[in-house]
Amino acid sequence: MATDAVATRYASYQADVSADIAACVQGMSCQPILFIGSGLSRRYFGGPSWDELLSRLAKECPLIDRDFAYYKQSLVSPLAIGEAFAASYREWAWSTGRKSFPDSLFDEKVPGNAYIKHRIAEILSSMTPASVVAVTDPQKTRELATLQAIRPHAIITTNYDQFLELLFPDYMPIIGQQIIRSNSLSVGELFKIHGCVSQPGSLVFTSSDYDEFMRRKKYLSAKLLTYFSEHPLVFIGYGAADPNIKAILSDIDEALPETAGVIPNVYILEWRPEMAATDTPARERLIAIEGAKGVRIKAIETADFTWAFEAFGTQNNHPHVSAKLLRSLMVRSYELVRTDIPRKLVQANFEMLEHAVDSPGEFAKLFGISTIADPSVISAKYPYILTEVGKKLGFKGWNQVQPLLERVKVEKGFDLKGTDNRFHCAVKYGATTVVHKYSDESITLLKKVRDKKPYEVAPQKPSPAP
Repeated sequence: MATDAVATRYASYQADVSADIAACVQGMSCQPILFIGSGLSRRYFGGPSWDELLSRLAKECPLIDRDFAYYKQSLVSPLAIGEAFAASYREWAWSTGRKSFPDSLFDEKVPGNAYIKHRIAEILSSMTPASVVAVTDPQKTRELATLQAIRPHAIITTNYDQFLELLFPDYMPIIGQQIIRSNSLSVGELFKIHGCVSQPGSLVFTSSDYDEFMRRKKYLSAKLLTYFSEHPLVFIGYGAADPNIKAILSDIDEALPETAGVIPNVYILEWRPEMAATDTPARERLIAIEGAKGVRIKAIETADFTWAFEAFGTQNNHPHVSAKLLRSLMVRSYELVRTDIPRKLVQANFEMLEHAVDSPGEFAKLFGISTIADPSVISAKYPYILTEVGKKLGFKGWNQVQPLLERVKVEKGFDLKGTDNRFHCAVKYGATTVVHKYSDESITLLKKVRDKKPYEVAPQKPSPAP
């Protein structure tokens, strides 16, 4: 009975948190921003923590002659330890370790920390799976599928590895200081603010790297302010005491509410494997930030991320729209308005543009996109499947309709069934099923074809496609 009561309490907690997330996402009318830390890599493919990475680096370099614990005790900061290890790796590379590094690194213009960063890239690349399907644990597979289904507006990560590129292949990686040159208005971007193994020199690993990062991060802070004010934010793979969370919340301090209440659109998702035995999961976390201040954000504790990821994806109304396509549209629109039209590189029909901007549906069509205000309209306009069309034409079924469609194709060069048009519409159900629906106009047309009467299929304004 006690176990049942705990399960009921946790089910109630899940329902409350899911409803809160759905209300937040729906209220802000946009997709979440995901902040992803090393805990995600650790969970899904055994990626190392910072201390574990440093410990392995210490063992591989013969000039680091003490246990990692010594450096942890004496230098404390992982960044300071990274600085010391980088110097040892440089000395090793230029002496007995030369064969362990590519010839391209032995040039006077190469930074001294290039050798340890090269090895870090090798270690993480060897550990990262080649494909998402390499994660075979059923629970983890479900979690990753629901994470992908969130379709976040953007992702910001401090991870070096390329696992997120596997999860979100349509997202554009923006590595390190490239963020300074990226568009201020975009979607579908993966910001790797501490660098990436694809560019080892970009890794923020030593104290001098971090000092340089802090000096040049003003643009990132500005983007974070925009994201904070417009989107739900979710921290995944970080602990509440993680310095990265403190730094991010400190950066957006200006946008934080002045009241002592919990910030309504910032969540931290924490994995608690013992959660089934927990009576009272945490609902919020107090995070200390710069200036002896503290902020409260919403907390989610769970042993299974699936339901939480599903909650953040419940308001996703474009699950099959490519983030790459959306980003391309936004970038091209930005360039058009900012550069091409002012410089008269294109001819602009401003009367048409003004009309389109006033109508969401017409504006979408500027990009070749049709909108559906009410899906029931599609069913009303295209009420028949092919069998029903056959019966309307006096046939027993669909078999005798197909030759009529072929005649139209041969005589008029018009594949009625091949596109969405005023006669036909293909409606997708689920992942693979497509149902072909037909309008009353198609029946009128096919009656003329059946009776060998004159007919036309002149193109008209196409109907919305589902």
